[in-house]
Amino acid sequence: MTTDAVTGGSEIADVAELACRLRAEAIRSNERRGLVIAGDRDAGIDAAYTAVDAIEDDTAPADRATLADHDDLAGNGTRAAATDDAGLDVSIVSTREGFRFDRVAPVHADDLLGTTRDVVILDCHDRFRPNALGQVVGAVDGGGLLVLVTPALADWPAIRDGFDEGLAVPPFDIDDVTGRFRERLVSTIRDHEGIAIVEATAADHETDGGDGPVIRKPGLTDPPDRTDPPDRTVPPNQTDPRSRAGAHPQDGPHPHAAPGGAAFPDAVYEACRTRDQVRAVSAFESLRDPDRAAVVVESDRGRGKSSAAGLAAAAFALEGVDVRVTAPSMDAVDALFDRVREVLSARNAIRAVGTVPDTGTASESGTTSEPGIASEPGIASEPGTDGRRIETGSGGSVEYVSPTVAAERAGGDGGADVRIVDEAAALPVATLQAFLAAESVAFCTTIHGYEGAGRGFSVRFLDRLRADASETGRTVREIRLDQPIRYARDDPIERWTFHALLLDATPVVPEAVDDVWADRSPTGGDAESNPAVTYRRLSTDDLLADERLLAEAFGLLVFAHYRTEPNDLARLLDAPNLSVRALTARGHVVAVALVAREGGLSADRRAGMYEGDRVRGNMVPDVLTSQLRDEAAGTPVGIRTMRIATHPALRRRGLGSHLLDRIHDEFAGGDGDVRKRVDGDDHGDTDDEDDGGVDDHGPGIDYFSVSFGATPDLVRFWQRAGYGTVHVSTTRNDASGERSAVLIRPVTDAGMRLRDRHATALRDRLRDGLSDALRDLDPDVAAATIAACPVDGGAWLSLSDRDWRALVAAADGPGGYEVVPGAARDLAFAALLDRDTPADGNTHGDEDHDLTDREVRLLIRAVLQSHPRADVAADLGYESTRQCLRALGSAIGTLLDDYGGAVVDEERKRFET
Repeated sequence: MTTDAVTGGSEIADVAELACRLRAEAIRSNERRGLVIAGDRDAGIDAAYTAVDAIEDDTAPADRATLADHDDLAGNGTRAAATDDAGLDVSIVSTREGFRFDRVAPVHADDLLGTTRDVVILDCHDRFRPNALGQVVGAVDGGGLLVLVTPALADWPAIRDGFDEGLAVPPFDIDDVTGRFRERLVSTIRDHEGIAIVEATAADHETDGGDGPVIRKPGLTDPPDRTDPPDRTVPPNQTDPRSRAGAHPQDGPHPHAAPGGAAFPDAVYEACRTRDQVRAVSAFESLRDPDRAAVVVESDRGRGKSSAAGLAAAAFALEGVDVRVTAPSMDAVDALFDRVREVLSARNAIRAVGTVPDTGTASESGTTSEPGIASEPGIASEPGTDGRRIETGSGGSVEYVSPTVAAERAGGDGGADVRIVDEAAALPVATLQAFLAAESVAFCTTIHGYEGAGRGFSVRFLDRLRADASETGRTVREIRLDQPIRYARDDPIERWTFHALLLDATPVVPEAVDDVWADRSPTGGDAESNPAVTYRRLSTDDLLADERLLAEAFGLLVFAHYRTEPNDLARLLDAPNLSVRALTARGHVVAVALVAREGGLSADRRAGMYEGDRVRGNMVPDVLTSQLRDEAAGTPVGIRTMRIATHPALRRRGLGSHLLDRIHDEFAGGDGDVRKRVDGDDHGDTDDEDDGGVDDHGPGIDYFSVSFGATPDLVRFWQRAGYGTVHVSTTRNDASGERSAVLIRPVTDAGMRLRDRHATALRDRLRDGLSDALRDLDPDVAAATIAACPVDGGAWLSLSDRDWRALVAAADGPGGYEVVPGAARDLAFAALLDRDTPADGNTHGDEDHDLTDREVRLLIRAVLQSHPRADVAADLGYESTRQCLRALGSAIGTLLDDYGGAVVDEERKRFET
C-alpha cells in the first residue's frame, strides 16, 4: 500500500474496502465511479471479483440519496437504495468465458445498450476495442461502478493486441501500429477525478499471502450529499435491480403530471422519468394535428429520447393511430419498444405482438400475446416491412420498418399515420429528406456518441427541414434533452468518457472563423478581416500536444460521416496507413481530411484478394479486384480520401476544393510548398516531423481515390476535382439507403491505366445495368455518375445507317424509338457521357441544344431504365403519355443534332415540309 491510499484521514486497507467506499460515495451522490485494476490479467480479474463480492456483502448503512433530497424524484425511487436486499446486477465484457457473472463478448458489447447494471467489468486485455468502452459505460447505473481490468498502465501503450491487428493494414504490419490512443487514454485515467487505480501483479494471483494489489489512486472525491434543486439529478430508472425490461414502478405517487390541456393519457406522462421527457412527449402531441407537423428531439446519450418516443408511440397506438418506427437497425429501437410495451401492458391494451419478415409474410411463430392478454393469430403487415409489430385493441399499431422501405413509403403509401425516425443522425440526408413527404414525422437523434454524428444532422438536415416548413407551413417543434436518466448530470464517469473518447468533440465556434475564405472574401477588406488560410499536416504529435486542435479536427471529421465511432479516434492516432491534413485560420481548424494509403500489394496478397480474401484497409483495390475481377488493381499505390469536411459555417467558400488541391500537390509532387512525394527518404520541403503513417512509407503514388454514398452534388464536386467514376454499387447500403460510388484521379501512367480500364468497364455495366440491377437508381444520381465517367461518348458511339434512319423517324417522323431500342439507348448514353452538367442545373437548355435536366431524366427513365411510359409521364409531371412521348422525340432530336452526320441530314430532309 502507498500513501496514495490514505484519504480523508483514514487508510484504505485493500481493494475490498476501496470498492465499498467508491460504491458508498457513488450512491450518496447518485453518480458513478471508476475502478481501474492494472497489471496481470488473472490477478486483475481476481481483484474485480473481490471488489464485487465486497460491495455485494457490504451491509453497512450508506447515506443514500433520498427522495427528500430531490423534489422532482418522488415516486421514482432509487435503484441504488434497493441493492442491499436484491443483490447486484453485474456484467463482464471479456474474450474469456466461465465467469459467474453475465458475460458479454467484446464484439457484442452493444448488447448492453439500453440496459442497466450496478457493475460493469471491462476486460481490456487481449482485444481492447474503444467502441466497447463507449458502449458499456452507459449501462452503469447511478451508484454503480465501472471496472476496467487493464495491462500495467505504464506498459499498456506499447502492448499490441487483437484490435491493433485490425489497424495493421497491408502492406504495413503490427509493428507499424502505434499506441498513442492508449497513451492518451491512460493520461485521462490518471488525471480525471472519480477513477481509482489499483496495481495487481501475477504474485497476487498465484499466492494467498502478501499485501495484495496496491492502491495507487483512491479516486474518492468526497462529494457533498446530493441536495440539488429539482431537475439537477435523476435517479436510476427501476426500483427492482433485477428488472431490466425498462419497467417503471407502478405504485406510489408520480411527480410528472400531464401538462395542462394534454391530449395524451396521464399515465403516459406519469411514466416519464425526467421533466425533459415530459417536454418531449408533449411536443409529440403536435403530430396529432391534421396539418403537417414535425418534431425534432436531440440529446446526449442516456437522456431518454428513445424512451420519450416510445411513450408517445404508445399514446398514439391507444388512440387507434398507426405508428411506423425506423432506425439504422432494429436493435436501435429496443428502448423505444420497451416503453411501448410498458404503457400498453399496464392498460391491458395489447391485442397481439408479431414479427413480420422482409417478405411481408407471417413468420412461423406468428404472433405472441403478452401474459394474460388475448392474442389473435395471423396478424400481418404491409409487404416490405421487417421487424416487430404491436397492435392495440383500439386498432392502433407500432411497427419497425427498415429505413429504405420507410423512406420509399413516406409519402403515404405505407399505412402509417405517424412516422418516427430514431437515431436519425446515422441516416444520410437523402434518406431523411424523403421523410419530409410525410404529414406527421418525428426525428430523434443522439448529439454525441458513436450512434451518430448528431451535430452533422443539425447542420446538414435541420436547415432543409426548416426550409420545408417555410414553404409548406409545416409546424416544427425542436426539443433538447439535457437531464440524464440514470445518474447525476455532473457525473465524473460521463465527463471522463466524453473526454477520453472525444464524444463531445466539436468544431470551433462559428464566430471565431466566420470571415474565412479560401482566397479572399468577396467583400474585400484588410488582412485582419481576411485571415490567411494555412495548409497543415497534423501529425499525431501535433494532435496530442493540443487538445483543442484534436477536438476541432476530430469534430469536423464527425461531421463528414454519418457514423463516427471511438474506434475511429484510435485509427486516426495509431493506424500506420492514415494521415490528417487540414486548413487552419487563426490557429483553428476550418477544413480537414483523413487520407489513407492503399495498394502496393505483393503478388501473393493480390492473388489471395482475387480469390476472395479480404484485405483490411484497402477498400478500392479490394472492390476492383474481388468484385470487378482485376487482379492487377492492387499493384498501383493510391491515396484515398476517407473523409473530408469543411466547417459548417464556411461552406461554399472554396475551402474543401482548396484543401484537396493542396493534398494533390503534396502527394503527387505538384507545386505545393509541402513534401512532393511519399516515396523513400525524399520528403521534399517540409517542417513536419516524421510520425509514420502514409507520409513515411512506400513509393510515390499512382492515383487518388474516394468512395461515398452517391448523390448528384457529391459526384459533381469530385468530378470538378478531377476524379472519374469507375464503379457504382448495384445494391443499397442497408443503413444509408444509398449506392456507393468509387472515383479515381490518376497521377501516373499506371494510375491512368487503372482508371481507364475500369471506366470503360463501368460504361458497359451502366449501359446494360440501368435496365436491370440499377433500374431503380435515382435518375439524377445516374446522370451525375455517367457524366463523371471519363469516357468519350462520341468516340465510343457506333451506329449503323439503318439505326440513324430509325432514330430520325422516331424524332421527326412516324417511327418510335422502341423499333431500335439498342440504338436509342447507345445514343442517349453517349450524350450523358459527354454531358457537362452545369453546377446549378439546367432547366431551359441553350442555343447549343443542351438537354434540360427534365429531358435527361426522361431519357434515363424511359430509354435507359425502360420504365413504363405511363409511369414515366406521371413521375416527371407530363400531362399525358402522349405529351411524354413527344418530349422524348424532341430530346432524341436534340441528340441527333449533336451526333448525327450525313445520313441523319439526308433522312431529315424527307420529313421537311
